[in-house]
Amino acid sequence: AAKRGMVDCPFCRTPEPDNNAAVLEMIQGRVAKKDPAAISLLGQKYFQGDLGLQKDVRKAVELYTEAAELGSIGALSNLGVAYHRGDGVQQDKEKSVEFSTKAAMQGHVESRFNLGCHDLHKGNHDRAVRHFQISAKMGHKISLDAIKKMLMAGVATKEQYTQALKGYQKAMEEMKSHGRDEAKSLREKQGL
Repeated sequence: AAKRGMVDCPFCRTPEPDNNAAVLEMIQGRVAKKDPAAISLLGQKYFQGDLGLQKDVRKAVELYTEAAELGSIGALSNLGVAYHRGDGVQQDKEKSVEFSTKAAMQGHVESRFNLGCHDLHKGNHDRAVRHFQISAKMGHKISLDAIKKMLMAGVATKEQYTQALKGYQKAMEEMKSHGRDEAKSLREKQGL
């Protein structure tokens, strides 16, 4: 489909509609079937006030909670961020860490990075470096950069940075493929 220049629905692979109402209808159809990815996506749309929806952060958090209960790792991450910032809920750093930890333990790279930031802010440098190393080894460049900054500040070792760099490079090499290069080229041509 991508070779034909079509952007398909991630849920049903049909061509994505060209208007907000139709897109919203497709998402709501999947939500009615209790699809955790669709529920989380609808939460994002409410959070952003997208697709003609009134921005409603509390509704977004309710949807994230439902999606997380159904197994959405992205929704767990979104809940971690919401509790960290106090978006739609009372700010609660402990709950933020709890949700971010659940997401990170299931492989969510940004949640792992957020845990590193949390520990860095608390002064737990060794623990922060470990979080950043894990996410860097998953191909997260910002985590690698964070370790480099910590090295420059004297709170990380050259060995820790070297391990993260090698892991990052390995992840990037493993992710290379002709299909990814084609998709990137298509996105660039379409201005996405």
